[in-house]
Amino acid sequence: MARGSSGNRVLVREAQQALDDFKYQVAHEIGVQPPQSGYWGDLPARQCGAVGGHMVRRMIQQAESQLAGRGFTR
Repeated sequence: MARGSSGNRVLVREAQQALDDFKYQVAHEIGVQPPQSGYWGDLPARQCGAVGGHMVRRMIQQAESQLAGRGFTR
């Protein structure tokens, strides 16, 4: 990426707080002690990646459940 550009942009501003809450919930569930300051840069990449990976898994499960409930077929 070009210098100064950020890949992590908020697309839906109203969702930012919900995603932060979700991140802390997942971190707690998998045993990662989230930073009190809100700065995650001091945690090892393995721990941060585990939190992100579990978040993605849960979001995919939720989306699949919603699609299955609507009766979509492939």
